[in-house]
Amino acid sequence: MSAVRIAIVGVGKIARDQHLPAIAGDQSYTLAAIASRHGRVDGVPNFHDLAALLAEGPALDAVSICTPPQGRHAIARAALEAGKHVMLEKPPGATVSEVADLAALAKAKGVTLFTTWHSREAAGVEHARAWLEGRAVTRASIVWKEDVRHWHPGQEWIFEAGGLGIFDPTINALSIVTKILPEALILDSAELHFPANRDAPIAAKMAMTYAGGAPVSADLDFLQTGPQTWDIVVETTAGTLVLGLGGARLEIDGQPIDVGENREYPGLYRRFAELVARRESDVDVRPFQLAADAFLLGKRIEAPPFEF
Repeated sequence: MSAVRIAIVGVGKIARDQHLPAIAGDQSYTLAAIASRHGRVDGVPNFHDLAALLAEGPALDAVSICTPPQGRHAIARAALEAGKHVMLEKPPGATVSEVADLAALAKAKGVTLFTTWHSREAAGVEHARAWLEGRAVTRASIVWKEDVRHWHPGQEWIFEAGGLGIFDPTINALSIVTKILPEALILDSAELHFPANRDAPIAAKMAMTYAGGAPVSADLDFLQTGPQTWDIVVETTAGTLVLGLGGARLEIDGQPIDVGENREYPGLYRRFAELVARRESDVDVRPFQLAADAFLLGKRIEAPPFEF
């Protein structure tokens, strides 16, 4: 199979830190072009937006969309209408219905749509899923606390309507939990802390129920300083599993498990190439649905104003 000719749409921090290196390191791809209002990449044609790229640019097979979720639906629709395979950075859109529309269009066009969850590719996640298979879960907890000023410096969009706020990073935790616990998680209640001057929450707590009535809690915060916390603990009748460092570290009953090297984005691009080769889609909205449920069911609590 010839290399997939791919373009990046939206060159910001995540594209430079993760997507471009992953493409450069995978012989399944050729970086054909860039479409970005603000970012440029040397050595390939650069366009202001996807419309200009599709009209004037080189031949393409696929696009990887790394823009903020607000406005992404129109970009993805244009790419799918043009017959391009589409890979979406998380979260896959601003609303769940946007993603459903894109999935239907991809099916109608016979092209691939891939809603990516990079934390599912963390080194310990598949090991955790395999260990938990067949074991009865009695309790689980998520503690996901990080510093928005470090990871999203000056990115105002994240606290605008549709930017998800704290759920932009913590949807990673929800993506892991929905991967390693295959049955449904049901949200029972939530508290969302909205800064007085912002339209999206900066912290949240969630109470959920897993199969058989096992309680699952989530403590989520965007104002963590010092060491960052990305931990998931799952208690079972046959022992306790701990995923740390966002899924890169695994312990079972206090014993570290060798899970190998953490290669999240290379794993995503390997999966995308496989999907493109088969013209299949992978559209899993369960993490997004849980975040949306928190907005629907959550009690709104006013927090102090926030400035970057």
